[in-house]
Amino acid sequence: MKIVMLGAPGAGKGTQAKMIAEKYGIPHISTGDIFRANMKEGTELGKKAREYMDQGLLVPDDLTVKILLDRVEKDDCKGGYVLDGFPRTIPQAKVLDEALVQQGETIDAAVNVDVPDENIVRRMSGRRACPGCGATYHVEHIPPKNPDECDVCGEKLILRDDDKPDTVQNRLKVYHEQTRPLIDYYTEKGILKTVDGAVHMKDVFSAIVTILGD
Repeated sequence: MKIVMLGAPGAGKGTQAKMIAEKYGIPHISTGDIFRANMKEGTELGKKAREYMDQGLLVPDDLTVKILLDRVEKDDCKGGYVLDGFPRTIPQAKVLDEALVQQGETIDAAVNVDVPDENIVRRMSGRRACPGCGATYHVEHIPPKNPDECDVCGEKLILRDDDKPDTVQNRLKVYHEQTRPLIDYYTEKGILKTVDGAVHMKDVFSAIVTILGD
C-alpha cells in the first residue's frame, strides 16, 4: 500500500502518517528526514542536496525524487509506505508518478486531512514550546500546569515564529497556491480520500482506517 498524505500545514497529517505507518507496518517517509539522513551519511545525493540547501535554494524536483526513490527501493518498503511532505506541487507529483510507472508501480491512495483555515490558525497559534528542554504544549488542548511555564524544567514558554498568526497565514497562502491543486490532481486519478481533520485525532485515524481497510 503506497500512500501520499495531503493537508495544510498544521492539519495533523504528519501525526496521522505515523499512526498509519504503525498500524499497517509500513515506513513513514518524510522528505525532510531523508534529506537529513543523506547529508549526514555523506551520500552523493546528499552532497548534491546540500549544495542547494546551503545557498538557501529549494532542492530541484528531479533530485528530490531521486533521493525519494532511493529510499523507497529499500527492503522495508516492499510492502508499501506512507509519504509525508512530498509531493508538494503538481510537477513533483507528475515526476513521482512517471518514476513509479517505470518501476511498474503507482500510488494507491492520497489521503487528504481537511481542516478549515481558521481552525489551522487557532490550532497553530495556540502552540507553546519550551526553549530549554523542547517540551511542547497547547493553550487549549495541552496546557502547562502554570501559565507560560514548562512543567518539565520551569523555563518560560514561547510562541515560535512558525506558529505566529501572520506566519501561519503566509504558509496557508503558499499551500493554497502550490499544494492544494494536488487534491484535484489525485481526484482525477480516482485515488483521493478526504477525511475531516477538525475532529479529535483518534476519530481522524478511525476514518482513515475505514477508508484504507484492515
